[in-house]
Amino acid sequence: MSRMSTIKRFASAPFLVPASTAWYLADLGELKGKQELISRRSPQKLKALREHAIIESAVSSNRIEGVSIDPDRIRDVLVSPRPLFRDRDEEEIRGYRDVLNLIHENPERLPVREDTILQFHKLARGDTWDAGSYKAEDSDIIERYPDGRERVRFHTASAQEAPHMVRALVADWDACIRDRSLHPLIAMAFFNLDFLCVHPFRDGNGRVSRLLFLLQCYHTGFEAGRYVSLERLIEENKERYYESLEESSAFWHEERHDPWPFANYLFFILKTAYKESVERGEGIHEPRGSKTIAVMGALGRMPSDFTLSQLENACPSVSHDMVRKILMGQRDRTVECIGKGPGAKWRKLGIISKRG
Repeated sequence: MSRMSTIKRFASAPFLVPASTAWYLADLGELKGKQELISRRSPQKLKALREHAIIESAVSSNRIEGVSIDPDRIRDVLVSPRPLFRDRDEEEIRGYRDVLNLIHENPERLPVREDTILQFHKLARGDTWDAGSYKAEDSDIIERYPDGRERVRFHTASAQEAPHMVRALVADWDACIRDRSLHPLIAMAFFNLDFLCVHPFRDGNGRVSRLLFLLQCYHTGFEAGRYVSLERLIEENKERYYESLEESSAFWHEERHDPWPFANYLFFILKTAYKESVERGEGIHEPRGSKTIAVMGALGRMPSDFTLSQLENACPSVSHDMVRKILMGQRDRTVECIGKGPGAKWRKLGIISKRG
């Protein structure tokens, strides 16, 4: 490896943790202690929440990369035991869901190793010709503007270097966790940043990085993603994701980069997930089901004016009829309809409780 990983760079010399990062670490340590409170809730409701989070994650993580699915096809593709795919997008979204099932069911049996990373890529890329294989040609991260202009946002590792850098990154992660040379959350954030900068695959790097993020959360005991979709939160904060990644990747090749903006972004996602998880856990004792909780949570996150289709996209595991029923039940209580027809606008009347 021609350069030192961010993990090794910070583990090998003293450094100061920024105040903003220290606050995140303290808050996450406190929130982690509330996991047991949530896990004591109704097993059936918790199972429903986890299944809902898996569907949200599969849809959101792929949608970030421009891979989408017709909302009416979500249950056929993601719930059916033997789905018939209409296109490659549906196959990749189902593959991503299959990886999520592996992670949630047996995270301790999935070590962070090269073969695990290649397995995740193979499943998440479906029947693509290079699924599970490193990139064969050099590639850069290109930003394309609506007017057709392009700019190179980041020069990634070369195709020749990428496999060696992934192996070294995995080795540095193992050594760091074994020797406790860095806080596990900091090591996890640095690993994710380096993986995205190496960019070892032709396509699918972002999706694999998010799967590894979830797996490493389990390994380090921060299980906020068990019942809340981390990918959905990343999608909802997509602009900040790209901004923090660009800021932290500057001068990465020269080992003079600042990893803290991206680390703080991931800690923000985890903290938000924990808050939602606690809120959902508190709502589980109520008679209303997980689908109502999911729709009400999505309704609370909607902008002041929104459409039914926007609300449906925010809770992909809930059917069109159920979303419409719950929305109509809130009419003139927390929302009002300000138009006519399928594309009618709805407007929130005030703060909406996630428990209805």
